[in-house]
Amino acid sequence: MKLDILAFGAHPDDVELGCAGTLAKEIANGKKVGIIDLTQGELGTRGSAELRMVEAANAGKIIGVSVRENLKMADGFFANDKAHQLEIIKMIRKYQPNMVLCNALRDRHIDHGKGSSLVSDACFLSGLRKIETEIDGVSQKAWRPKLVYHYMQWKDDKPDFVVDITGYLDIKIEAIKAYRSQFYDPDSKEPETPITSKTFYDSLTYRSEDLGRMVGVKYAEGFTTERYVAVENVSDLI
Repeated sequence: MKLDILAFGAHPDDVELGCAGTLAKEIANGKKVGIIDLTQGELGTRGSAELRMVEAANAGKIIGVSVRENLKMADGFFANDKAHQLEIIKMIRKYQPNMVLCNALRDRHIDHGKGSSLVSDACFLSGLRKIETEIDGVSQKAWRPKLVYHYMQWKDDKPDFVVDITGYLDIKIEAIKAYRSQFYDPDSKEPETPITSKTFYDSLTYRSEDLGRMVGVKYAEGFTTERYVAVENVSDLI
């Protein structure tokens, strides 16, 4: 299955928090979208790996993705090395996305920055023909995504561009609510964490509203880039 967009997250729920509105909008516009989770989030204070997998599947259905896979890398301990890069390369070559979205370049959780560099480096390496990979005994062809962008996470990074998600914030919030074990739940008896407070939950809407305010729309999501964003004509920006 060839995808238009492939979104990577170090943990189940990273993609939902960072760019679910954008993905839902692209799907509504006829694009094929997939999500790859690097880990099962097994080190999370609340819940379990098994529960996170169920929550991730439900969230993916809410967004409407065509495929969701989990590479089961070690939460907290995966590295940007050859073995892990090859696992990402296999996914890129399998789905041949034109665009890849991945974790923030630098963030509070160490896995976010590691996941960002791992995926970004693998996107480049995936285009090198002399790197040989296969799945189920079938050799894969080299493939390099045309675009790699990073969604915003804990830190309020200055975005290089924003996407109008007006009309899709409700889908984003519903997908995040699918992770009932991880976020605000006044009935939960599990320990509190920085992401379980009502303040954090409310900030998801506040951020979208603030980014939207800056560009004259109701809601938006922000992204950063490692290279310039190019347009063919200046009128394309209208």
